[in-house]
Amino acid sequence: MAMRGAAAAIMVCIVVLALDVTAGILGIEAQAAQNKTKKVTVLFIQCEKPVYKAYQLGLAAAVLLVIAHAVANFLGGCACICSQMDFIRASINRKLAATTIVLSWIALILGFSLLLVGAMSNSNRKTSCGFTHGHTLGLGGIMCFVHGGITVAYYVTAHAAAREG
Repeated sequence: MAMRGAAAAIMVCIVVLALDVTAGILGIEAQAAQNKTKKVTVLFIQCEKPVYKAYQLGLAAAVLLVIAHAVANFLGGCACICSQMDFIRASINRKLAATTIVLSWIALILGFSLLLVGAMSNSNRKTSCGFTHGHTLGLGGIMCFVHGGITVAYYVTAHAAAREG
């Protein structure tokens, strides 16, 4: 019975990592597609034609990032620690699970925001001018990789904490 639980946990980790890595690759590919467009930059003002492929890839990356987060959080269970006394009395696995879930939410918010900003800047059909967006899609893709590592750490520690109690 314990082997089945361990095999299921490994499978969840593989699925979450696969989703996050795919999202990261899509985010970086979206940045590469956006970089291929012709740009005119004067100081901090940049005019560029939107790239529909960058929009599609950025949006797909954002969706996969959210799915990976939902899978890990839904299957990982609750690692809630409601008070300082609960935190002091909690096992190390429970403390790590509580810490990594907070970090995974931060990584999700950062990655999702970067991917969405980058994708939406490519959603128009006409050339737009404004402040440079930098490499938001690429940074969002990198945050997907960070999210994958943190989220797997959360799932493993939450799974271990659940088996303790």
